[in-house]
Amino acid sequence: MIAAPRLQASGRAFAHIAAFYPELTAFRRDLHVHPELGFEEVYTAGRVQEALRACGVDEIHAGIGKTGVVGVIRGRSTTSGRMIGLRADMDALPMREDNDFAWRSANDGLMHGCGHDGHTAMLVGAARYLAETRNFDGTAVLIFQPGEEGFAGARVMIEDGLFDRFPVQSVYAMHNWPGMPAGTVGINRGAMMAAADRITIEITGKGGHGAHAYLTVDPVVASAHIITAVQSIVSRNVRPIDAAVVSICAMQAGDLGAMSVVPGSATLVGTVRTFSARVQALVEQRLGELCSSVAAGFGATATIRYERIYPATINTAPEAMFAADVAESLVGAPNVDRNMEPSMGAEDFSFMLQKKAGAYLRIGQDARGGAFLHNSRYDFNDDILPLGAALHAGLIEQGMPLATDTSAAFSATVAPATA
Repeated sequence: MIAAPRLQASGRAFAHIAAFYPELTAFRRDLHVHPELGFEEVYTAGRVQEALRACGVDEIHAGIGKTGVVGVIRGRSTTSGRMIGLRADMDALPMREDNDFAWRSANDGLMHGCGHDGHTAMLVGAARYLAETRNFDGTAVLIFQPGEEGFAGARVMIEDGLFDRFPVQSVYAMHNWPGMPAGTVGINRGAMMAAADRITIEITGKGGHGAHAYLTVDPVVASAHIITAVQSIVSRNVRPIDAAVVSICAMQAGDLGAMSVVPGSATLVGTVRTFSARVQALVEQRLGELCSSVAAGFGATATIRYERIYPATINTAPEAMFAADVAESLVGAPNVDRNMEPSMGAEDFSFMLQKKAGAYLRIGQDARGGAFLHNSRYDFNDDILPLGAALHAGLIEQGMPLATDTSAAFSATVAPATA
């Protein structure tokens, strides 16, 4: 039997949603049992549609961005003409789960190791509350997005007409953060996540016998110097007050079984992380110049392929502070960090924020068992499901208030469960 959530928060939305915490938890755990990769979320999308139908939302649109789902809920009034979007990602990771609880992954080699099952459940919880109460003037657009983990599902949904069909004025998303205590929220007015770029460096030399290396142009030696040299880009080209990371994370050259063969080529693969488009362009330029020059110094050649995967996730200031106000109304000012330090991780919600005003939040959930995101023993903390759902709902109710809304004066608290 699933007990009540061990978490306190204020407001009628939280009190309302906490009442169906057991159903939300069961839903989340069912998604955890059935993880699916990006654009393969057939089971997940189906369960979301079933849940939205049961919630009584006004419209359900499937197949947007391949496996994406959008639910539409109209408020008690729509005279404001306002429309706000809420986004949750649905996909899992290609990794094996090492947990042993009853709801561990049933799909070998796949795991909800980043909490997208919880994000989906929180938005479903908000959908149920909003459809049952409709205490807002406008239209809520609930976006269940596929393919966040490297597939740019947000961009695919946009290209498939997401914002043409649902022209929201602003859009919000949140991600669980095991490094923060449950019941806390973090946000800032600008960059929340970095841009993520992929670099592939091909070094071509001349292979030969390791005993006669003087007859070769050794790409391994050239690669070693390139690996070292590119670290100078951040330290000697990027201003100290800016931020950038250049990491060469993989190298492939030769054959481990051929100890005396100098290969003819080598490949380096890595990532660049930046917050500023100016710094991003600078790093790309210097990588090309430096790699070519270093390789030439050894008689080799180097070509670089620079792929811009995800842009930086940049909150718009008014929406970020509004979201912080909503969070504060739930958990109190001491539990809301309005100047959260950005992460060098990346997030494809950035594509939505390039098109619309909005904000990306982090919701604390504790590192259960010490496992952070993308850890084989990670699990989402179900105790924060009502809080996340109430935070979503608050963005709608406070962003599109009814003319006679009295929610600001209402306060209710759910006491923590006893052991």
